[in-house]
Amino acid sequence: MDAVVVGGGIGGLAAAVGLHRIGWDVTVLERAPEITGVGAGISLWPNAQRCLDVLGVQAPLEKQPDGGLRDKKGRRITGWDAAAFARHHGLPLAAIHRRDLVDALVRALPEETRKTGAEVTEVREDGFVRYTGGELQADLVVAADGINSRIRGGEPPVYSGSTAFRGVAHRPGTPLSTSWDRGTEIGVLPLAGDDVYWWISYVVRAGERPADVKAYLKQHFGDWHDPIPALIDATPAEHILHHDLYYLGTPLTTYVRGKIALLGDAAHAMPPFLGQGGCQALEDAVVLAHSVSTEDTTEKALEKYDQERRERSQKVARDSVQAGKVGPQLTNPVAIAIRNALLRLTPAKATARIGAGVSGWRPPDLRRPVPPRTP
Repeated sequence: MDAVVVGGGIGGLAAAVGLHRIGWDVTVLERAPEITGVGAGISLWPNAQRCLDVLGVQAPLEKQPDGGLRDKKGRRITGWDAAAFARHHGLPLAAIHRRDLVDALVRALPEETRKTGAEVTEVREDGFVRYTGGELQADLVVAADGINSRIRGGEPPVYSGSTAFRGVAHRPGTPLSTSWDRGTEIGVLPLAGDDVYWWISYVVRAGERPADVKAYLKQHFGDWHDPIPALIDATPAEHILHHDLYYLGTPLTTYVRGKIALLGDAAHAMPPFLGQGGCQALEDAVVLAHSVSTEDTTEKALEKYDQERRERSQKVARDSVQAGKVGPQLTNPVAIAIRNALLRLTPAKATARIGAGVSGWRPPDLRRPVPPRTP
């Protein structure tokens, strides 16, 4: 059986790894000249870590220590107990540089499966794919071409109300933290090798772009508590990413169309306020591979994939939108004071339980090994 995966991001590569493991011939078409991790860091919740385990992917995950939520001056709002998190969720919270995760997924695929500089120009429901450089006929097409998926079409994504700056700095000993102020969130996640992933999201009109990104960040966030100003200083301006945050405002009525399966952001793009965007893409990949390995037709497999993934992923997307509205996107001073007062009354062990319903998900096994290749 032949599969074409459109898009060489985390979701597309994970789908390719899963399909390869169950014995399918896979071709990944990536329009960029090389497959690499675009972005800074990513948090991997236990549900995503279990997916990597099922896929047989070894990646340098950094387990997160105790931390907490602070205000912009560094004053504690509530704590976060890492040991309690691991007990309730089954695994610790982890983080990784997107580059390292993409590299780990790429290593799990034969080199001949990947075609770069291959922009897809046509996809049909019968599995026909045309791209710059050739055309393919597939039993399955995985549309993992991101939030602005051409294959999905339909209504365009909507602006979440927040923009985000992201970067990675080398700063040993930096602790885990999340900090909130009016309409703003700044997060700090330690990565492997003493690197630190940081992000800043805040409520602003879409499309605003500073001419000097570091000067802008220092002006607006230079008075926040340590280590936030130091992390901005330690990150080269050319390595700071800036993107407005969009999501699919109109949930799809199906993730499949003929032999096409939508996956990841192409199916259910969500804002990052629950840290589940990449995690849900990994879930998609494992469920898709499991479905096609256990059903006797592609049509039945895609029906099963749609049934198992659409309700869950769309609920996570809705919860992500809501988490932003009552959390870092909140701007009303009275509402912020009430929210913070309630959080201060919450024990660190209790906050560690948040999200257990999402992260407790367990992927199906992929039992069929890769068949031996003929010489």
